[in-house]
Amino acid sequence: MAKFDLGSRYAEEFINDGEIRETLDYAEANKHNRELIESLLEKAKPRRSGNGYRCAGLNHREASVLLACDIPELNERIFELARQIKLAYYGNRIVMFAPLYLSNYCVNGCTYCPYHAKNKHIARKKLTQDEVRREVIALQDMGHKRLAIEAGEDPKMNPIEYILECIDTIYSIKHKNGAIRRVNVNIAATTVEEYRMLKDAGIGTYILFQETYDKKSYLELHPTGPKHDYDYHTEAMDRAMDGGIDDVGLGVLFGLEKYRYEFAGLLCHAEHLEAVHGVGPHTISVPRLKRADDIDPDEFDNGIDDDIFAKIIACIRIAVPYTGMIISTRENEAVRARALELGISQISGGSRTSVGGYEEEVRPHDSEQFDVSDQRSLDEVVRWLMQLDHIPSFCTACYREGRTGDRFMSLCKSGQILNCCHPNALMTLAEYLVDYASPETAAVGWPLIERELGRIPKDKTRAIATEHIADIRNSNRRDFRF
Repeated sequence: MAKFDLGSRYAEEFINDGEIRETLDYAEANKHNRELIESLLEKAKPRRSGNGYRCAGLNHREASVLLACDIPELNERIFELARQIKLAYYGNRIVMFAPLYLSNYCVNGCTYCPYHAKNKHIARKKLTQDEVRREVIALQDMGHKRLAIEAGEDPKMNPIEYILECIDTIYSIKHKNGAIRRVNVNIAATTVEEYRMLKDAGIGTYILFQETYDKKSYLELHPTGPKHDYDYHTEAMDRAMDGGIDDVGLGVLFGLEKYRYEFAGLLCHAEHLEAVHGVGPHTISVPRLKRADDIDPDEFDNGIDDDIFAKIIACIRIAVPYTGMIISTRENEAVRARALELGISQISGGSRTSVGGYEEEVRPHDSEQFDVSDQRSLDEVVRWLMQLDHIPSFCTACYREGRTGDRFMSLCKSGQILNCCHPNALMTLAEYLVDYASPETAAVGWPLIERELGRIPKDKTRAIATEHIADIRNSNRRDFRF
């Protein structure tokens, strides 16, 4: 049996089945241990440090105890602590993005994904560069500045050269006052050499969902294709970071395997990246299995309800306070509203999960990867966020100012990142209100910006941000940033 070693480069050692199962047993044995749970809550509390906050976080075993806890009073304290940590590190800003599906050709046999090679129902499509250009213009006309590009794994149809060409096309398009300023990439596990090529192309975060950390289940869920190789897939983030990519994004597809196992595995992976590379994941995504063409989620027996889902989000936020957390339009408005309070810092808006979906006026369903639960427009989502007293942020400044990897994490862990992110969020929101917002959204947005400017603690920063926002309102000057 493989030994447990977070510093190892071997998947079966840093995602160690024996350690995870011992962790679950420990959590079950201590789920009513009030003294232990209270000590963990005390350990994880945000504490003032200079002008910011510091949080100790929790390891996978400690956080698993909180997840297993079923004492109502202590669960309320878990949720409240998650809210405090979210505000301490991220304030009330929410980063906006959209997925862009380039191709749904795929050679894998994943049993939970409609792109699987045996699915003959789904319409297969791959965007040409002209089609990419039209999709990007449609996204820019909504107001998006940050994209996550997606493609199935098919070495013939979707080689790395195609992905790189698409990235170049996306960055080249400057339509009216629009520009895509950050392209994150969600493609299959690949080689160090190809990760270097992605780095050289100027990507933001490399995202790869593990799907499930349980190796036995993983092999059954991925019966054919290159994704069947559990070790190669699980070790991909190490190769990405070896290839120079500073920011990586983890995630599992909740509903495939027991959620407590996935939770512990996810945190082990985060701890492994910290141990080996000195920096943990930039983001963690929390997708749940959803209905799609040829996929019925009821056929999988590990689904989780909304309350468990909310607690998973809260416990991840407590365990890794520095990590951005992402929720997509897989979830409906009510679920997303609750998740935002507990730890989510990035959401998609106006999303379409079909290849070529943005150019179409009517939402196409023939090539969707999953059913979209929140089908509101970006403008509606932005207005909704502001009505909930969140700041929708289109900021990409850290990426373009070199605040990535350990440089970003050092600022985030000290709580200092808010000094940049808060005014940057307000300036990018001002851009959105001037260039894209409906009158109804603008009427909500400008008073919010005025209130939030008053909350910037440093006089000089507040004065500069106020001046830049006036320039945005009164001219075509854009892209101010701290």
